[in-house]
Amino acid sequence: MTAGFAAAWRLVRMLPERRARGAFDVVADRVHGRDGRRVQQLRENLRAVRPDLDAPPLEELTAQGVRSYFRYWCESFRLPSWPVDDMVSRVRTVHEERLRVPYAEGRGAIAALPHQANWDWAGAWACATGMPVKTVAERLRPERLYEQFVAYRVSLGMEILPLTGGQPPLGVLADRLRDGAFVCLLADRDMSRNGVPVELCGRRTSMPPGPALLARETGAALLPLSLAYRDDCLEIVFHEEVSVGSGPDEVRAGTQRIADAFTEGIHRDPQDWHMMQRVFDTDGRDSAGAV
Repeated sequence: MTAGFAAAWRLVRMLPERRARGAFDVVADRVHGRDGRRVQQLRENLRAVRPDLDAPPLEELTAQGVRSYFRYWCESFRLPSWPVDDMVSRVRTVHEERLRVPYAEGRGAIAALPHQANWDWAGAWACATGMPVKTVAERLRPERLYEQFVAYRVSLGMEILPLTGGQPPLGVLADRLRDGAFVCLLADRDMSRNGVPVELCGRRTSMPPGPALLARETGAALLPLSLAYRDDCLEIVFHEEVSVGSGPDEVRAGTQRIADAFTEGIHRDPQDWHMMQRVFDTDGRDSAGAV
């Protein structure tokens, strides 16, 4: 697997962008046609987001979702060699001032993101426009694959902390935020299985409390983001800042407000939500955790 990823990183960069995208579309369509477990789970997640769709349009949405997922990988393989000016010029932002103002004031800022469109591109854009990203990465197996992903994101200008196997990341991130840093955290997947119960897209699930905890502890601005592809560009929407007070229920309430912003973004662009693991509770009770 490690060798395969390394080869893809090299080969995809050698192709013109259109040819690379076309090749990944072909692979995506084949994967969708095989209807494996991950495609089936994506379909079920999209069914929960769009319960109004009958079978044919739901299947078309699922096919679009698989293509969007493979587009993410195509772009990610190409990002380290992508001309910075082109990469930045193809980002469209909505309410970017919601991030720039608190960052310029030295408050520190936390971006909570869903697995939508290309979060690595968003991070590379932030680094290239004067906001170096601090984030956390799940430790993959084999170890060499994890090291390659870390090296890739470091090459884009990010500081990467391991989720496990190192110093607890929340304490390190809190110190960075007190120094005015910009922290990005994927927040629609509770990998600890000790998340906060929330409602997302009208369904029960759980999400990680980390973004709200960091905002409460440091006073940093907490901004939910949503991402979407717009033709050859990436759109980043900065939602309103989530205020997290010191009360006992504030972390849960803040996490729900993040979920509300994610719901808005996912409903607007469900095809770009790359959630191929079970995320919603199937019987209406609180989920044991998003995966």
